[in-house]
Amino acid sequence: MEKSATRQSFSAGEIIFAEDDAPTTAFLIESGRVAVTTVQHGEIRELGELGPGALLGEMAVIDSAPRSATARALSDCVLTPIDRNQFAERLAMADPVVRALLMSQLTRFRSALARLTGDVREVGHSPAHDDSGAFDKIRLESELRAALERDELEVLLQPIQHIATGKTAGFEALIRWQHPERGQVSPTEFIRLAEETSLIIPIGDYVLARVCDMLVELRGLGRESLPFIALNISARQIDDPLLIDRMLEHLKVRGLPPGRLEVEITESLVFNQSQISALIDRCHAAGMQVALDDFGTGYSNLGPVLSLKFDRIKLDQSFTRALDGPRGTGLVRAIVAMTKALNCEMIAEGVETRDQLDALREMGCDYAQGWLVGKPISLHEVLDRG
Repeated sequence: MEKSATRQSFSAGEIIFAEDDAPTTAFLIESGRVAVTTVQHGEIRELGELGPGALLGEMAVIDSAPRSATARALSDCVLTPIDRNQFAERLAMADPVVRALLMSQLTRFRSALARLTGDVREVGHSPAHDDSGAFDKIRLESELRAALERDELEVLLQPIQHIATGKTAGFEALIRWQHPERGQVSPTEFIRLAEETSLIIPIGDYVLARVCDMLVELRGLGRESLPFIALNISARQIDDPLLIDRMLEHLKVRGLPPGRLEVEITESLVFNQSQISALIDRCHAAGMQVALDDFGTGYSNLGPVLSLKFDRIKLDQSFTRALDGPRGTGLVRAIVAMTKALNCEMIAEGVETRDQLDALREMGCDYAQGWLVGKPISLHEVLDRG
């Protein structure tokens, strides 16, 4: 065998590693062929033959178990060694569900191999990571799918106040999930879970349908002007080419004006400016407004604000909380002036005190949202208030 930092060469017939060796390294086969064998009832049995591009010895490296088979070069081979730390780092960064599924499959393979070879030792793995959180995540995803099918997700409305008049101009739609055993599941937790899967698309459609139905009921109050309802749009929904078509269809069948449905895009998603610009143009062509949510959270610079034609900018609540100091007040005042220069309206999120509201009014901020204005409430409560 010839060794170097990046390549190892083995001659035909040479053992690369033997059964029960310590799992220090995996290999990528660059050239040649390798036979993988084990001993069954005292006889050598071939488990497989690997060629260029295949990984060799990776299972033992992943689950830190002794080698379960012997690898022998069938021809002259050149292998690239992969240190176990390289696998460990990537495994640590992997989605916990993917990691748990991988370890589960490895355990099953070890069990099958043990039965094949007659090895009666207990088979299992001792991963560096606790899988319990991953399996809990799998359970929660299944329960979320069931909740969606059973209509158990609730859409609440948080009021948005027009500061100058003190009237409710619109609402932000917020989804909530009351789990029968866990109680109230944090929206951050289950929305993030939905965004990791395809679930966010049907959940988005669920909220869209509920919001449009809510607008119909609000129209029945006979108000002079119908309030708008803002919908948060996720990255996966933005990638959906039929998103705006579905929105318009829901509005059309209910006879609702498109301007009463507003799209909110969080600041963290505006890095793909061409895609967001196309979505904004499509919304404007249909008569819908678009707001930039969570402005100032640090994901983007001012470039997207200059180039993307948002109708409203929603100031992150951290800036509203900073209004109790001169630096925070000065910064918010500058942001209000910037939104006016861009011909945008500004909504301040997280307004919780009268002093904050008064300061925003003095600065010329257009709208306020937060617990002082109103907590998220059901449509029934909105209708009761008239």
